[in-house]
Amino acid sequence: MISPSRTRLRGRPGVRRTASAAVLGLACGLLASCGGEGKTSLTWYVNPDGVEIFQEYADSCSTDDYDISVQQLPSSATDQRVQLARRLAAEDSSTDLMNLDPVFVAEFANAGWLAEVPQEKAEQILSSIEGDGDYLTGAAETVVWDDTVYAIPQWANTQVLWYRKSLAEAAGLDMDQPVTWQQIIDAASSEGGSVGVQANRYEGYVVWINALVEGAGGSIVENTEAGRDADVTIGSEAGQKAAEVIQSLAESPAAQPDLSVSNEGTVLGPMWSDPGEFMVNWTFVYKNYEGQVGAAGGPEDDQAFEDLGWARYPATVEGEESRPPIGGIDIGVGAYSEHPDWAAEAAECITSTEAQVDLALKAGLMPSTNAAYEEVASSGDYPEDLVELFRDSVDTGGPRPKSAFYATISNALQTQWHAPGSVDPSSTPKESATFLEAVLEGKELL
Repeated sequence: MISPSRTRLRGRPGVRRTASAAVLGLACGLLASCGGEGKTSLTWYVNPDGVEIFQEYADSCSTDDYDISVQQLPSSATDQRVQLARRLAAEDSSTDLMNLDPVFVAEFANAGWLAEVPQEKAEQILSSIEGDGDYLTGAAETVVWDDTVYAIPQWANTQVLWYRKSLAEAAGLDMDQPVTWQQIIDAASSEGGSVGVQANRYEGYVVWINALVEGAGGSIVENTEAGRDADVTIGSEAGQKAAEVIQSLAESPAAQPDLSVSNEGTVLGPMWSDPGEFMVNWTFVYKNYEGQVGAAGGPEDDQAFEDLGWARYPATVEGEESRPPIGGIDIGVGAYSEHPDWAAEAAECITSTEAQVDLALKAGLMPSTNAAYEEVASSGDYPEDLVELFRDSVDTGGPRPKSAFYATISNALQTQWHAPGSVDPSSTPKESATFLEAVLEGKELL
């Protein structure tokens, strides 16, 4: 998100401990060292997902030479970017390690704010893009800019289609076959159900738009290495197909009442209000619902939980394979860290197979490597077909544009495509392309 940020939905038993750790991290960042005279403190800025596990690995990956202190970033991906960018632009030496939404990597690397990943690890990541390494291809591609590796994938996120099996069956929809957006909109409408998406004016909406465009065989922009001179292509037929899906849902009985302000958290509730919903959302959903069995707003009991189904992300165009969103978190080392070698060492430790497995089993945040996936699959904590769906969706998904100007691109699209009810296939894609070109050329302001 961004992999876009998600609302924390389960209990937060470690909040007090995490808050204390954040305060301690701040104190350590202001002082020369923490944890003992002469001992260095490395500051690790983390996003809100999986904070308790991050704290565990900050402790276990600390050494006799340094302690790792955790600082929690804001919940919004936009605010995360702003806070990190301000520190890095000021050449803040205390920004040693940071959790990066994949779309931050190109911008930060292009600005000279990230240290290059050491050669041996970089070669492992680059070989994975060619299919010869352990990292999932989709995850490995997120950390490369200008043929150089600037971060290490920690967890790789993707979206799948979650649904009530009983709703799909009542609508006569065969979920063993690929389904299209129009099919699930029609199925939900016919049975009084709904379709859950992320359509507030934020990064999550751009994730949906991008996946629809990619699924129609197009892209928002091309030739992104050209920076402001990139080719804006959202005004194409693929953009029109994407707009048709958004318009269709917005005008259908399947649209949820809060469509224009919906996010990853708001769309969870309708699943267990009969007859249920079809919903696109990230990998955390399974563990979230599993933890809500018997609770208010969750599945009534284990039998009800078994009515939860999952399938590949819906196709934009019938007969064309969908391109599921790719998100997650990459670990970068700040270019101005006073201890880059130790920070690089710590980055390898906190992205280890063990750490990735813990994030998956405890927080529902799936791995970036095949080795970790194998351990998750053999744990019995997830249905095997769901684990394989996650892995395949990351490897065959459609990433958001890799551009040093991604924040500008995202904001321009949000301006033109929101609210969903205003989207018109005959005008919105072309008008947004014209506006985005003008913004990149400096002729329009956001």
